[in-house]
Amino acid sequence: MSEDDDIERLAGVLEDATARTILTKASQEPMSATTLSEHCGVSEPTIYRRLEDLRECNLLIERTQLDPEGGHHRTMYTTNLERITVELQDGELDLQVERREDPADRFTRLIEGM
Repeated sequence: MSEDDDIERLAGVLEDATARTILTKASQEPMSATTLSEHCGVSEPTIYRRLEDLRECNLLIERTQLDPEGGHHRTMYTTNLERITVELQDGELDLQVERREDPADRFTRLIEGM
């Protein structure tokens, strides 16, 4: 995929108000699809489509959380986006996406570096 395709894909996802609301809400604390659906005022199928779009752009992390009371689990979503910058340089658009490092990835990198 070219950088132009990346810009198009990212811009397409971010132009959607539901996707932007998911990013802002999930940046505050991990949330389930049901909770995100309530915050966004849209159906769960719509939320799941937007979650998939955001995961494909690597803007969202999906984690499984165990429910100690019920013995079940649920999927929680959190944002790993820190900043998106688009600059015009030498007649070309330059896209920079800064992501927060996942603590598990940081730990793995630390162990592998020993």
